[in-house]
Amino acid sequence: MKLYRFLSGPDDASFCDKVTAALNRGWSLSGSPTYAYDARSNTMRCGQAVVKEVEGKDYDPRMKLSEQ
Repeated sequence: MKLYRFLSGPDDASFCDKVTAALNRGWSLSGSPTYAYDARSNTMRCGQAVVKEVEGKDYDPRMKLSEQ
């Protein structure tokens, strides 16, 4: 099965840590990162899609993708 996640967070080191952790768990970048202003929190936010191929499993909407 092929899995998709969209990671998002504030424009700081915690976002880079989140993406780095996903890459080290076998996820791959998918497309370009995004960068936008969040008027409610008055901060910049980042986003990055990641994908991963997992053999021998079927997708279940209840599964926690971050644990795959």
